[in-house]
Amino acid sequence: MKLGFVSAILPEFDFEQLLAFAAAEQFACVEVMCWPVGKAERKYAGVTHINVNDFTQTRADDANALCAKYRVFISGLGYYPNPLDPNREAAKRAVAHLKKVIQAAARLGLNNVNTFVGRDWTKTVDANWPAFLKTWRPLVRFAEDHNINIGIENCPMLFTRDEWPGGKNLATTPAIWRRMFADIPSKHFGLNYDPSHFVLQRMDPAAPLREFQERIFHFHAKDAKLRVDRLNEVGAFAFPREWHQPRIPGYGEIDWAKFMSALMETAYRGPVCIEVEDETFGKTVDNRKTAVKVARNVLAPFFA
Repeated sequence: MKLGFVSAILPEFDFEQLLAFAAAEQFACVEVMCWPVGKAERKYAGVTHINVNDFTQTRADDANALCAKYRVFISGLGYYPNPLDPNREAAKRAVAHLKKVIQAAARLGLNNVNTFVGRDWTKTVDANWPAFLKTWRPLVRFAEDHNINIGIENCPMLFTRDEWPGGKNLATTPAIWRRMFADIPSKHFGLNYDPSHFVLQRMDPAAPLREFQERIFHFHAKDAKLRVDRLNEVGAFAFPREWHQPRIPGYGEIDWAKFMSALMETAYRGPVCIEVEDETFGKTVDNRKTAVKVARNVLAPFFA
């Protein structure tokens, strides 16, 4: 396994600056964000370190040359929209751009593209299922045609009033994963596993590792803290943002020595990318860089 980080935390950097920072801090890889250029839809979205519009083989070769220069590889391309948005035009835009990300990954010679399944948050899982199959069966075939693995992150996307009551991502639990992979059994359809989202759901973050080890294509290292003082005030049925706090590894609920031990007992040997959404370090560029470096120091002992 190789340690890296998710590029969304450094939107001010261009691609070369991103690689230079990764190299200087001894990271092996970076998950590179590929949102459409423009205004962010939400916090940590809208970051574009590789613009996949009109992404030619020449541009791919130039990007790979920079990776070789800094000796940092791209763990995958990331784009996390809602392909099942009930606004059909928004859903179509998300699917169209996701296809461009898949094509760009193929030109770069990569294996992974990471994203969300999406969800109509006003409907049940069962009510979302026909749209899920209609959207994702052809998307997975498109990924297969380009020899790209699609890693679905397990974030519930259920933190605020705008995402209530169902959240904006279906693929949040092992029970849903089993159904998802039974209906779309492609070897190119798997997971971008983030243990912090199980903390939010009061689940053991290591419990699904062994069963789904062959489906894990990419890994996010993030932690979370459950604010008991706030839960005692507002209860678990309040919006999670009132009592849930994203943290970097080592600063939340997860026992990382125990978790990494469980991960090492699986077949997974791919990238582990630190995702920083921890605002306790501050919001400036220097503060966010510090958060990345502190998280690296916590996880570094688990990597050769």
